[in-house]
Amino acid sequence: MASSDSSSNSKLRRRYLKRKQAEKFSSHLKNQRYQDEIYSVRNNDHKLASTPPDENSEKCRTSRLYQVWVLLMLGLVVLITNLFRLQILQGKELQKLAQKQHTIESNPFIPRRPIVDRNGNLLAIDQIAYTLYAHPKIFNRQKQEVANKLSTVLEGASLKKNLTSNDLLQMFHQRETGIKIVEYIPQETANKITDLFIDGLELIQHSQRLYPQKELVAEIVGYVDGESKGQAGIEYSQQNLLERSMGAIKFRRLIKGVLVPDKLTRGFLQLDDLSLHLTIDSPLQRSVRAILQKQLEKYDAKRGTVIVMDATDGSILSLVSEPSYNPNKYYNYDVTLFKNWAVTDVYEPGSTFKPINVALALEVGAIEEDSVFYDTGRIRFDRWSIFNSGGGGGARTVTQIIQHSSNIGMVKIVEEMPRAVFYDGLKRLELDSITGTDLPFEAANILKGRNQFLMVPVEAATTAFGQGFSLTPLKLAQLHAALANGGKLVTPHVVRGLFDSKKQPYWQLPMREPKQVFSVDTTRKVLAMMEKVVESGTGKRARLRGYRIAGKTGTAQKASDTGGYSDDARITSFVGILPMESPRYVVLAVIDEPIKGTGGKVAAPVVKSVIKSLINIEQIPPSSIRSK
Repeated sequence: MASSDSSSNSKLRRRYLKRKQAEKFSSHLKNQRYQDEIYSVRNNDHKLASTPPDENSEKCRTSRLYQVWVLLMLGLVVLITNLFRLQILQGKELQKLAQKQHTIESNPFIPRRPIVDRNGNLLAIDQIAYTLYAHPKIFNRQKQEVANKLSTVLEGASLKKNLTSNDLLQMFHQRETGIKIVEYIPQETANKITDLFIDGLELIQHSQRLYPQKELVAEIVGYVDGESKGQAGIEYSQQNLLERSMGAIKFRRLIKGVLVPDKLTRGFLQLDDLSLHLTIDSPLQRSVRAILQKQLEKYDAKRGTVIVMDATDGSILSLVSEPSYNPNKYYNYDVTLFKNWAVTDVYEPGSTFKPINVALALEVGAIEEDSVFYDTGRIRFDRWSIFNSGGGGGARTVTQIIQHSSNIGMVKIVEEMPRAVFYDGLKRLELDSITGTDLPFEAANILKGRNQFLMVPVEAATTAFGQGFSLTPLKLAQLHAALANGGKLVTPHVVRGLFDSKKQPYWQLPMREPKQVFSVDTTRKVLAMMEKVVESGTGKRARLRGYRIAGKTGTAQKASDTGGYSDDARITSFVGILPMESPRYVVLAVIDEPIKGTGGKVAAPVVKSVIKSLINIEQIPPSSIRSK
């Protein structure tokens, strides 16, 4: 048993050893294979690294380099193109833009030239004024105290608006800074505000147009707005003469934003001493306004105007339109007052036009000064009836027709002329155009068309006594000036020109050549007829002892808004010419819608009073002295 067991163990041991050897050999074989694989990989890598690139790899690299080169070239082309555009094509423009960013142009405020009358009396001038701003956040006193003290100071100043302490307090509560309180504060009031020593009240200086004479010449001079631009009168029509010309000043911006003047020329701020001289006489203007205001009040009239013209050249010595306004406070008035209705409105002149029609008839030889016509008192044209206010007068000379203002007599005088000749005469007087005055917004006169005038008989008939057409008061004054100066149509004007401080002319108003519309003989005959009107006719209330005056009354119905003529509304007028020995002055008064009265009763006394003032100012001697 023992031997058998031993033999069995020996076999088992040998098997164990063989298994171990087999496992060891297998492990060695695996290690050998692993090393061989590593060697093979390393050997292959070495072969790959040492092998030269193939043809495809070379083409790929070349393609990439070419693409990079093309992109670089395109970028260079774009860069050169932009440089060419910026430096060559847009260089000057960009340079200007750069300069503009670093420079600022500013137009300095230059005062407007003064306006004076023919005697040098000041009518308009620029002065220093202030605008007040409040900054409540830096007040050094209570808001209520500031409001109380400031309202007391502002109360005594003539300002656009009256501000109470409560008004100011409400404004102070609007915001903390930059509150605009009031404009156009005069220097005296500005000094009082400064003397309050209140922090947070800021005064900004600016210029203001001052009209020392207030309403006196408002209809002539006009006014300027807050931007110093003329809005009416001479301030508007002569804007170019009143504005001083000066180029803009350039300021250069420094690094820190500070502005300094750039390239200033010597004396760039020196102002000329020129002023605009008018033909207006202020003392006469003041007298005329007082006379007109009194008469308008007496007859409760809607409005009125008076014109005093020198017939030799058309210069206007006085032109008053009522009601008027104060140009220093234009903002307080209705805009309808800003127009000068003697220039801007037309009306039917009525009988004041009769001497003009007589002159036309005399000029063409249709009548003689001693021609006689039978005044029936009434005449009919189809459905229209024309009549005299005082009935018929029987046989009357041309002088008597003018003296008593006969409508029927005038119709018969005009009928002596062919209608075409009459119409051409009216056209020659420029009744369908304007006078060409230097005052702005002149209305064109209105005359019926030629065909209507020639085809409808009543048109010539109504024109004979001053109805059926319209003109401005200024045009009527111009026509009567032609009767006074020997038949010349002169241009009405108020501007003399620009004069320096030594009264030497710098520029004078160019005047058109006067147009001869009547002969001297015709005007002499018509003036003699008009003198009879004042001596013993409808214009007796204009008679003045010691002076020979020619004149003509006018009382015309006003056109109704619904057509035809109003039964109640009338416009009365009177025109006077003096002195008869050497006619020079034309005085026209027009009173619109008086409650009662005629031209002889309402307007003639106005002209008489104005003539008295004119005689005193112009030192016109009495006729008895002139005749010696």
